[in-house]
Amino acid sequence: MSQGLRGEHMTDRLSNQRAMFDIPEDIVYLNCASQGPLLQISCRAGQESVMRKAQPWDAQNRDRTADEIERCRSAYGVLIGSEANNIALVHSTSYGIKLAAESLPVLPGQNIVVIEDQFPSNFHAWHLKTREVGAKLTVVPTPDDWDWTTAILTHIDYNTAIVATAPCRWTDGSSIDLVALGRRCREVGAALVVDATQSAGAMELDVNEIDPDFMIASGYKWLLCPYTFSFLYAAPRHHSAQPIEHYTWTLNDIPPLGMMRGDDMDGASGARRFDMGERNNPILPAMAISALEQLIEWRLERISRSVEILTDLVEVAALDRGMLMPPKGRRVAHIIGIRRQQGWPEDLQERLASMGVYVSKRGDAMRVSPYLYNEANEVERLFEAVDRLPAA
Repeated sequence: MSQGLRGEHMTDRLSNQRAMFDIPEDIVYLNCASQGPLLQISCRAGQESVMRKAQPWDAQNRDRTADEIERCRSAYGVLIGSEANNIALVHSTSYGIKLAAESLPVLPGQNIVVIEDQFPSNFHAWHLKTREVGAKLTVVPTPDDWDWTTAILTHIDYNTAIVATAPCRWTDGSSIDLVALGRRCREVGAALVVDATQSAGAMELDVNEIDPDFMIASGYKWLLCPYTFSFLYAAPRHHSAQPIEHYTWTLNDIPPLGMMRGDDMDGASGARRFDMGERNNPILPAMAISALEQLIEWRLERISRSVEILTDLVEVAALDRGMLMPPKGRRVAHIIGIRRQQGWPEDLQERLASMGVYVSKRGDAMRVSPYLYNEANEVERLFEAVDRLPAA
């Protein structure tokens, strides 16, 4: 399925994979952190699975969907070092964060730690939680040296109930050492909740090393999955928590349809009890498993190294122009947020898109997020377009 490796780095990096995507040659798409384009194999799988819905009486189609759901659970588990039993399929990151917020205890006077400019899906639930129970929301300010890990660690103490963060800040790719945070959380008895949306599928994340209580990732970015198909890791110590939704397929002892007894709400074993309602979608699992199995074949470490070549080139070009960004040692390999002293035009995205170049403006940063379909000359095209922008 992959298009081969190159030169002396055969074991480290992948060659360009553009042929596996439907991206015209004149498009410079450096925006995977916003929307990961579907693989062509996923598109074909989706077209085929749509036809299953056209013939819902076919029992074989239902069996295929059930199999694909479990394959998705297992495949995502492979990517994060987990057993399938710890993985739930959910609608979105915000859905998973809501489950975590309802499951984890917070006492009056305790604090929940987040970072400045944290993504809303992993912020609002904690803000509301502190207001409901009389706790404090601690917002860690952006450190001048981009050392988020040390900055967060200084705010974790024995009064901390939850640390809610991510492997990197979504606006600029500045990195956070989750293993170090997990270790500190265990020392003080705090829970760790991770929004891995901007990293799962693009870099190695091992839940055995991090030991999060919950880790959630939307699938439509670096996991190359369709929309409204996301993944929740729940540590085994939380498998007895109450799911957000109660429906037949989360029950241990499934009664005849429509015959609810009232004593059957213990839930299915493992994290499956947290699965979203209508998980038996005949379309999305087929698309998602094509993507997840391709990621496993590519291998996350090779994906990361391959994309890192491009973000390093972005950094060099930006530094040549006197721009600011998290330095290489303080950012992930696949996202780089660039700031300039005069700021960016409010319509930055639209201006660049008119030149066939696609990035995101996030806060005061131009976020560049390349992938395996990009080449070095596309970084040059990006900065040629940037140089044509007005001064402010």
